[in-house]
Amino acid sequence: MNHHSPLRTRSALVLGFCLGVTGCARAPSAAPPAAPATVLVSHPVARDITDYADFTARIAAVDSVEVRARASGYLSKVNFKEGAMVKKGDVLFELDPRPYQALLNQAKAKVAQDEAQLKFDEAEYRRNSHLLSTGAVSRSDLDKTLAARDVDIANVAADKAAVASRQLDLEYTNVTAPVTGRVSRFFVTVGNLIQSGDQNSGTMLTTIVSVDPMYANFDIDERTVQRVLLSMREGKAAESAPETEWRVSLGLATEEGFPHQGTINFVDNQVNPKTGTLRVRGVFHNRDQSLSPGFFARVRVPIGPPHQALLVSDRAIDNDQGQKILYIVNDGNQVVARSIRVGALHDGLRAIEGGLKPGERIIVNGLQQVRRGAIVEPRLLDMPTSQTVRQGDKETTSQTVRQGDKETTSQTRRQGEKETRSQTQQAGPAVRLAARPGG
Repeated sequence: MNHHSPLRTRSALVLGFCLGVTGCARAPSAAPPAAPATVLVSHPVARDITDYADFTARIAAVDSVEVRARASGYLSKVNFKEGAMVKKGDVLFELDPRPYQALLNQAKAKVAQDEAQLKFDEAEYRRNSHLLSTGAVSRSDLDKTLAARDVDIANVAADKAAVASRQLDLEYTNVTAPVTGRVSRFFVTVGNLIQSGDQNSGTMLTTIVSVDPMYANFDIDERTVQRVLLSMREGKAAESAPETEWRVSLGLATEEGFPHQGTINFVDNQVNPKTGTLRVRGVFHNRDQSLSPGFFARVRVPIGPPHQALLVSDRAIDNDQGQKILYIVNDGNQVVARSIRVGALHDGLRAIEGGLKPGERIIVNGLQQVRRGAIVEPRLLDMPTSQTVRQGDKETTSQTVRQGDKETTSQTRRQGEKETRSQTQQAGPAVRLAARPGG
């Protein structure tokens, strides 16, 4: 039985070592309380604003002309560069004038012929008038010469009218620009036969559109029309001001805001029953020629007088089951959700029509870190616009990522050190036991 003593002794030592290690292990310490999250807060901006409505519009030229010839003939010359600016009266096309020149000369010759006949019949009438008293001619002969003279007078008048007509035909061989504006390409080339006439039969040579001023046509929904009429009845809008004095702003798709200022110069007399809209037209100066016919544009129309309002950044507004809310930090630095009614956007800030008081602290950034009733650490700054908030989000995200990287690296280093010490402590007794003699 003595030969089992070393084995029992070794088992007892291993069991004692395991119990010692288990008894000496430290209990995990409780996690320290989390520090309040830092959030950016701002006071609402109080400002005088004007209610407005935005609509889509199409740019149109005040003058748009299809250039057609008023005389027929072969095209002999084109005097403009395609797409260039032309002035009213500039000669754009020239037709072959020789046939019309010949007709004009013929008409002038007919005038000279009838004037000579008139001269003869006038002299014959005067002669017979003197001879009537002597009885050399009868009264009937005198009447015949008088009628011949009157016919000659009418013929001369008709011939002169024919000369004027032929002169116009000759002038029409030079096709001039009816308005000042930008010309399109020429649709026919030299040598082609040009037909005169209206839109159905005449040959269209080119088109011209005026460039300054420009029209913007848009449709206003009947709800907005009723709001404007209601404001007029309540005295909020200037009912005495004519429609032509209504100010309107316009911006193109590639422009920021509404840099073009103009006025409304036409309002239709009835709402279209098919679309439920009212056609309105604004006129805008276009000295820099940035507006072109057919452009898509955004139009902003004021629909009320200026009034005081509170404005906040759009990024501070959150949704809660379809309800717009703001997160307010009260005097105890506690987060409170507030239901609000939002209005239009003014210079990057959203108007709040109800649910907000002046001077309250609104969380404008870090909404994902807050919850209702949470205690936060507010940091006050001026109310940012949407662009400023987006830039702050990028910087905050970058800082958070960098901070997270540092914390992850630190945690990994501390965890590695703990594992190394634990492995060393576990391996230490076994090494010492193995190093004993007779072990």
